[in-house]
Amino acid sequence: MSDYIWKLRGKPQESIVKTIAEAFKIPRGLAKVLAARGLDNPKKVQDFFYPSLDNLYDPFLLKDMDKAVARILDAIKKKELICIHGDYDVDGTTSTSMLIEFLRTLDASVIYHIPDRFQEGYGIVSQTVKQMKELGVSLIITVDVGITSVDAINYAKEIGIDTIICDHHEPGPELPNAFAILDPLLPDSNYPFKHLAACGVVFKLIQAISKTLNQEEAAFQYLDYVAIASAADMVPLIDENRILSHFGLKLLNEKPRPGIKGLMYCTNLKPGNLTTFNIIYSLAPLINAAGRLGSASRSVEMMIQNDEIAAFQMAQQLEQDNRLRRFYDEKTFDEAVPMAEKFLAAKERRCLILHKDDWHAGVIGIVASRLVDKFHLPTILLTTMYNLAKGSARSILNFDIHSALKECTHLLVEFGGHKHAAGLSLELDKLEEFIECFDAVAQKHITKEMLTPELIIDAEISLSELSPKFFQFLQKFAPFGFENNKPTFLAKGIFSKNGLKMYGANNFRFRAIQPININGGNIFFEIDAVGQNLGEKIKYINSNKPFSIVFILEEISAGVQTQYQLRVKDILPD
Repeated sequence: MSDYIWKLRGKPQESIVKTIAEAFKIPRGLAKVLAARGLDNPKKVQDFFYPSLDNLYDPFLLKDMDKAVARILDAIKKKELICIHGDYDVDGTTSTSMLIEFLRTLDASVIYHIPDRFQEGYGIVSQTVKQMKELGVSLIITVDVGITSVDAINYAKEIGIDTIICDHHEPGPELPNAFAILDPLLPDSNYPFKHLAACGVVFKLIQAISKTLNQEEAAFQYLDYVAIASAADMVPLIDENRILSHFGLKLLNEKPRPGIKGLMYCTNLKPGNLTTFNIIYSLAPLINAAGRLGSASRSVEMMIQNDEIAAFQMAQQLEQDNRLRRFYDEKTFDEAVPMAEKFLAAKERRCLILHKDDWHAGVIGIVASRLVDKFHLPTILLTTMYNLAKGSARSILNFDIHSALKECTHLLVEFGGHKHAAGLSLELDKLEEFIECFDAVAQKHITKEMLTPELIIDAEISLSELSPKFFQFLQKFAPFGFENNKPTFLAKGIFSKNGLKMYGANNFRFRAIQPININGGNIFFEIDAVGQNLGEKIKYINSNKPFSIVFILEEISAGVQTQYQLRVKDILPD
């Protein structure tokens, strides 16, 4: 049996596939992918293949944008002290860095504050607001936080500080009494796109201010920050996010700012062929490491640094922190797995909730994601901080973990986040009650089918379609990321030529061959294929019987040549 449910994304009408294939002179297999993903007319495909800054939405469509712009320009004119209050993750620190750099070009008086994960926790707190007042701050701009910080922002108003919230998280039942709230998820928001990263929301603010000053082009020089945040925060790389990321990656590759260039050097990346994959697995972990094992302000200082050498030295320190983070990650995961097995053996569960007093708060979110991959259950990992159980929640497909936490609000001190990820805290003596409450919600909303991961297939193709032209057009699907993954294909009637070769503990290579009947005779098409962690599927390859494979396509650089192979995700007998 397969470890996945194979699910074809859709069966687009042949007439639509034909229209797209002919209009763009692309292989039918890729036209099927486009149509299955909802890009079912030439205009949509044109916008997808050729992103344009002209297609960005008017920033003033965001509720309160006019108020926010007027207040900031007034503060700059009156030389008021502005504090940018960010968050300690990639989205929060890039948003902070970007807004600092932009406001300083307008001669604004700007300071910033990134909360300490361990001392202050998530969001803006009243004590910080009090400190800002003592420093003479009269305007606070929150980025990636604020939408659920009702008490702190109401307190700011009481003591004479205006607050502008730039957030992308789900609002709670009560909105803070802020001067302006920029959040596409506000219940009465008419903004056409709901899935911006916080850095995307902050960019819209920069765009609106620039537009007001008749210099809108100036805003586009900050899109590199948006590309980094959008990839790292796993927002859907579709619609407006696709445009922002496309041009942001272009900036990163053609003209990286000194602070980012230093980070690239430290991770052995060179401008020119940087992808979202490099951001997620190389740049983002270092930026995040600052806040996981110390002060996240170090990431901000690195990114706004004008000296490449200084930025490189800062990045080296973050690289050391990241190595230590990986140690804590592995240690926590190794402890959590047997705890998870015991938790799930005791009672039938539709969730996994684990708590240990001494787990490192900086890694429990990462480990929760790894446990979701292993057990395919929504997972909450908690540690103890200041006599509270504090933790991170990560979800499976089609289960809204933020909404589930809402149903247990009466047991929580605080929570906030998204459909797929959230943070929370609760009293230690309410932990058992919370486990039962959350599991009851999960039992209600998670079906048995949802407990088996789906493998979404974009299109069935023949290996004969894999021409140089096919690979050339496949590049136009980038930048890849959440909701715009590399196309996943299905091919049937596959054989292995000359067996297979094992490497590592559970990986193999083979030459995939597919006979195609043309004019009454078989013509054989073949290509290299690799499978990782698929050792249990070897029996299908060695059976001398045809099998089906689900795969993505990969480029392999061999000197000056580029070769291609199949990265097999699953195998089943035909």
